[in-house]
Amino acid sequence: MLDLNNKSILITGGTGSFGKMFTKIILSKYPNVKRLVILSRDEQKHFQMGIEFPESKFPAIRYFIGDVRDKKRLVRAFEDIDIVIHAAAMKHVHLAEYNPMECIKTNVLGAENVIEAAFEANVKEVVALSTDKAAAPINLYGATKLTSDKLFIAANNIKGKRDVRFSVVRYGNVMGSNGSVMPFFLQKRKEGILPITDKRMTRFNISLEDGCEMVFHAIEYAWGGEIFVPKIPSYKIVDVATAICPKCEQKEIGIRPGEKIHEEMITSSDSFTTYDLGKYYTILPQTPVFNLEKFIKHFNAKPVFQGFNYNSSENQEWETVESLRKLIKKHIDSDFKI
Repeated sequence: MLDLNNKSILITGGTGSFGKMFTKIILSKYPNVKRLVILSRDEQKHFQMGIEFPESKFPAIRYFIGDVRDKKRLVRAFEDIDIVIHAAAMKHVHLAEYNPMECIKTNVLGAENVIEAAFEANVKEVVALSTDKAAAPINLYGATKLTSDKLFIAANNIKGKRDVRFSVVRYGNVMGSNGSVMPFFLQKRKEGILPITDKRMTRFNISLEDGCEMVFHAIEYAWGGEIFVPKIPSYKIVDVATAICPKCEQKEIGIRPGEKIHEEMITSSDSFTTYDLGKYYTILPQTPVFNLEKFIKHFNAKPVFQGFNYNSSENQEWETVESLRKLIKKHIDSDFKI
């Protein structure tokens, strides 16, 4: 059973939606955590998060201003850290399309800095957050995250005798996260018109809590080199709009640069090294650093069929208008009227 008491943990991009939820869970479940370092370049978010989680009340917490582009700062921040959760990213698809090098500097070069700093500081475990857009990417954001995933997986091959494991968790749209569609629609409904990029659009859906649970799973069970993928429902964008404002006009405006109609998390090309672990799938590297037969036996892992594809349009599990309303009330707006 996972026990993070007396462990030192650092979250890059720690002032974001994931970081705040992960911090909340850590401080609740593991009150004797040794140190919890929040690293982010946004001083205003540090200030706001410090009000919610003050160091006077939570003596384990530390707030570090820092950018994953700055390797020297990462090496300093990683001193005496056991576990690094890499959540920092430039993630807005359309902004990345118009600012490509900024996206590459953060998502690719920043990932490599995290790996090298982990080596230098003798970190024991690194879990990197990925995205469904990294599977068969058509936009720069997805391409940078795929590259980041490859870097973290490959880091297991170059660690030498260091006692460290690198793994990745990949999931779909996080309900209620910064910039996501549900808060956007909740804000726009007062205007009576909800702008929809394409009425055919589907997306995977996961809560922040379930996203955090995946990271805990990776911390506890990763052998090094896995990309963990959750089994989660999809939703239709028109159902989200109907759930939030059934009387609003749904105005189709066309997809933005780099957007897909449907998202994938496992491509058919990935199927040859993908295993069903029960609650999750895992995509393994073509040449794992561990004994594959032992892995399969230990986790009772079942290979998926060749050509298997996990995408939001052909999913077996779907949110409905009613279930979306309940989720919005539970996870985003407690005053939302069902």
